[in-house]
Amino acid sequence: MKALVVITGRGLGGDASIALNTIKALEKQGVECEIALDKSAPGILFKNNGYSWHKISIPVAGGFVATKKSAIKAAFKMINATFEIRKLIKKLDVDFVLGVIGGGAIVGSVGAKLAGKPAASIICTPLDTKVCTKFNPCFVLPEANLYKHENLPKGVSKTYFPVNHGLVKGDKNKALEKLREEKKFDENKRTILFSSGSSIFKGMIEGANNFAELTDDYNLVLIGLPLHDDYLDNLNENIIYLGYINWLSDLFDYIDLAVVTDDGLTIQEAVACEVPSISLTRIKWGRYHNMEEVFKGATIEAEVYNLNDKIKEALDIADDLRAGCKKYSADIAISQDLLAERIIEKVKK
Repeated sequence: MKALVVITGRGLGGDASIALNTIKALEKQGVECEIALDKSAPGILFKNNGYSWHKISIPVAGGFVATKKSAIKAAFKMINATFEIRKLIKKLDVDFVLGVIGGGAIVGSVGAKLAGKPAASIICTPLDTKVCTKFNPCFVLPEANLYKHENLPKGVSKTYFPVNHGLVKGDKNKALEKLREEKKFDENKRTILFSSGSSIFKGMIEGANNFAELTDDYNLVLIGLPLHDDYLDNLNENIIYLGYINWLSDLFDYIDLAVVTDDGLTIQEAVACEVPSISLTRIKWGRYHNMEEVFKGATIEAEVYNLNDKIKEALDIADDLRAGCKKYSADIAISQDLLAERIIEKVKK
């Protein structure tokens, strides 16, 4: 089989990681995958993994913070984009289309319908949920409000974020070697990771700075690329900034606590690796996903204003949080292969 995978975003992490992990699992099942990204996407994650991609238009309405105005604006752009993807589908002669989140899911879904091809969608935003569920089978991710519902619409299934198999096989000694290269690192201290995914949001820096001002008893590590270049200008001098890394699995195996945003892949990766974690809410345009409810006992919730206290609490109950992670880690570990199998099953019907 041959598939076209249409992906929203910049191709750096987050949505791109979800897509890449799904692509690798589909390839294990014998599916040849073609990739489509927006023309403006740098696609670093795919480039680093040896993939090329087709450049098309994938409008963005704003995801969870889409307004009526932004949705209408995106809808007009979507008309041209769907005909553009229809042309690509016919050119590549694929057997099915997989749309991944937001604009990627919508363009893939509608374009496949126009091209007369089967499709499936990975969804999590209000807009992709509204549109894609009308056209084809959908897999809803934990951060979506729909995921919390007991009764799902016909054709909709729940799925964990597809986590890369290698993630849970990290090597703390390799991470230690890397961290020793940093002058600020002290291996006699416990280590706390701060991450809002591939992009660093201002609230995550604020939270890290606040804790760095409170104490220097820990190694505080920040990863990712700043959403805006000036975000790092006021970063506390005691924080170890690693930038964009490709050894997250090793780092997860080493750290004592992860402070991550309550959306996307990273919170689930922490749970999969059985790392005590804090779900930091409302720093991405005020978004709130209630991951503490999804992964009960495995993570605790915080906002920037009370993060210092929550970090102390999480470190005090770290063993309990690790035990909580064990309730989910085995199922998360097989989520990548399971999702691929279910996608193939649905598009073959």
